[in-house]
Amino acid sequence: MTANVYDLTELQKESRMGAMGSVNTTREIRRIDLSNFEARKAEIADQLWDAAIDVGFFQLINHGISPEEIRAAFGEAERFFAMPDSVKGQYPLKKAVNSGWESKAQVRPSTGTPDQKESYQITRPYMADLFPSEAELPGFREAMLAFERKSWEVGMKVLSCFAMKLGFDDEFFTRAHDQSKPTYQSTLRLLHYYAIPPEVQDKLDLWRAGAHTDFDCLTLLYQRQGQGGLEVCPGKEMDAQEWTPIPPDGDAITCNIGDMLMRWSDDQLPSNFHRVKNPLPGEYMGPRYSIAFFAQANRDAIIESPGKKYPAITAGDYLNQRVAANFKAY
Repeated sequence: MTANVYDLTELQKESRMGAMGSVNTTREIRRIDLSNFEARKAEIADQLWDAAIDVGFFQLINHGISPEEIRAAFGEAERFFAMPDSVKGQYPLKKAVNSGWESKAQVRPSTGTPDQKESYQITRPYMADLFPSEAELPGFREAMLAFERKSWEVGMKVLSCFAMKLGFDDEFFTRAHDQSKPTYQSTLRLLHYYAIPPEVQDKLDLWRAGAHTDFDCLTLLYQRQGQGGLEVCPGKEMDAQEWTPIPPDGDAITCNIGDMLMRWSDDQLPSNFHRVKNPLPGEYMGPRYSIAFFAQANRDAIIESPGKKYPAITAGDYLNQRVAANFKAY
């Protein structure tokens, strides 16, 4: 049975994360090799678990998506964001299903101010009227759905390892993220952080995206070489707000644990705060593009952990509450 009232302690923590803090450049963000996955699965699962409980962030290499495919996906994202706002505005964010385009609509509880970016969310069951037409953007829909599928496949490999470590069967999280169901709500999010205008480059606010945790089970983030800014603050450093930069690697996938999986694991796997800081004078001030795949359990999946530390909640209810707290009316 699903509880009707939930104590979203994640939001209470997030509201305290608005300070600049300090930087720690010595902490290791582990790189985990997924090659020969089936034969090495137990070894990979141990490596993923250790990285997750230590920092909550890790990078995947030899993950099965080629550098050319990643570059092509970024090319599609640039094509989308280059369209006039009047065209993108025909496909507005539908907050209830977390799909469509928005600009400066995400207001983090940590800052109370809009993130300086635009984004476009692709959530398969809800895209009937949210994809640009073939005349507007030929090939975009097909390319993005193919990239979303490849990202899902990598995400399910990683989640199968966490299922093994948590005592679930290997397919537990794959069933919970079933693409064939109308309740599927995993999302591919294209992100465009705006270039910094010359007249404000010496008086920037602190960040492009305020400190937050992700709502999902697992995030796969694709970054472009030379377009940095991502920083993580592991839970044990939260009170001191000690942040570690994660330099972009165009070939690796940067992953982090989200709030859903933290609940599902009775808090064994931490969902840690991260942010995108503004560049400092002398650093790259141009646009920043990234692509994130959020593995979010199907809306009817029940998030109930082995130790039942938290009340059971459907993934749909959980996501609705988190999105409602992060986006202005749209």
